[in-house]
Amino acid sequence: MGRKSTKGKEKKKKRKEENAKYEASLAKVEAANKIPDPLDLVPPFKKFERNGLNVRLECKKVTNMEKELVDWAFQLTKANMQTLYEESDWGWKDKDKYSEMTEEKAQYLVAVDVVTSKPVAFTHFRFDMELDEEVVYCYEIQLEEDCRRKGLGKFLMQILELLAYKTEMTKVMLTTFKNNKVSQDFFKKTMKYEVDEISPEDPLFDDAYHYEILSKAIKPKPKPSAAESVTAANHQLVTAS
Repeated sequence: MGRKSTKGKEKKKKRKEENAKYEASLAKVEAANKIPDPLDLVPPFKKFERNGLNVRLECKKVTNMEKELVDWAFQLTKANMQTLYEESDWGWKDKDKYSEMTEEKAQYLVAVDVVTSKPVAFTHFRFDMELDEEVVYCYEIQLEEDCRRKGLGKFLMQILELLAYKTEMTKVMLTTFKNNKVSQDFFKKTMKYEVDEISPEDPLFDDAYHYEILSKAIKPKPKPSAAESVTAANHQLVTAS
């Protein structure tokens, strides 16, 4: 009985630890989703002036976006991606894609031309849970044709990585088609993303999967030392007084 009792206690303890970890991760995601403007976490990244581009960056929850801007993002995605979707098992349906792009948790990082005030690129992302991990998931990154190969796409992804760091997410994740060589080269070679452990493995005898799940781990923030914690607490006391 003693051995069985010990095993039961160990299982219960493990379940408690797993539940506590999940709740802590979920709390981080919920806190990140409550940030009014995530770009306020990275002020230097609110503009991009390189290679003939001069754009400002805006971050908006889809619930606060003008319909005209949402429709532009959808039409750009359709123009860039419909053929790739139709060549895969997924197929393309306007209604389904529009619904995905306007789900309540969706947030948009939008690059707007300073001269014309027109949007030229965006990434649709979300702070979310993937299995038991807190992540930034990049659903789309789309650029108008005349803005490509000028560093803007890399800049947008770097912002997502910085936001993941600032909000203590474990990684940035995304899904990409295997037959999209431009996307594969960009994420794997330029941005150094790797195939995630949850990406499906190709079966031996059936058709291979047409997509991969990629990710980049985000180095966690260093925890403050005991001395730094005391200093911070004293500062708060002084400020309060």
